[in-house]
Amino acid sequence: MRLFVMLGSLNALLAVALGAFGAHFLRARISPDLLAVYQTGAHYHLTHALALLFTALFVERTSSGSPARWSGWLFTAGIVLFSGSLYLMAFTGARILGAVTPFGGVCFLTGWATLFLAALRHRP
Repeated sequence: MRLFVMLGSLNALLAVALGAFGAHFLRARISPDLLAVYQTGAHYHLTHALALLFTALFVERTSSGSPARWSGWLFTAGIVLFSGSLYLMAFTGARILGAVTPFGGVCFLTGWATLFLAALRHRP
């Protein structure tokens, strides 16, 4: 599916750029614990950008109504909620944003479970 390839590649680009920004610019400007929070966001961002690319390939091989399509949307929501909240927490220091992070984690977990179910249902 073209949309998930576009989302995956755009998010991979953003994850690499934001990771480099954190490593080179933020290191001297925020506390080590907030830098670790930021790096966790970048790690999961890149991991799930790659998951989106994989999902695009799987969706293309299965029917358009496949649960795999849901996993792509769940990975996208997870990136926004999980990584986005960690990036914002690192920039602002507002630890209350950590309350949003678990919702993104649930999206990631549900996305992986949905992808598993799609693969289980798929008959080549």
